[in-house]
Amino acid sequence: MADKEIGKINKGEFQGTVTDVVVAVREYNGRVGVDIREYTTSDKYTGPTKKGLRIPADRFADFKRMINSISESDLVADGSGSSGSSSSGSSSSNRNQEELPDY
Repeated sequence: MADKEIGKINKGEFQGTVTDVVVAVREYNGRVGVDIREYTTSDKYTGPTKKGLRIPADRFADFKRMINSISESDLVADGSGSSGSSSSGSSSSNRNQEELPDY
């Protein structure tokens, strides 16, 4: 299987290093998956970094379902600085339970 780049989002530039987030379908160690990884371009190094994640092909449907459950209104800051309860679960009504840092 040939690697297939799906898209690229420019994350920015810092101290002469340009960073992009690249989404691709790649084969690694004989297994296909979705790779979401930071790539850097600088005078010293150009290529992928350790910063990223890999979704195995057999778990992609679960990942896609989670991503598709996010609405535009979920991505708007409410200004309160905190979210509700912290119980665990996987239903769409529980998706705002954990407050994550904004990198």
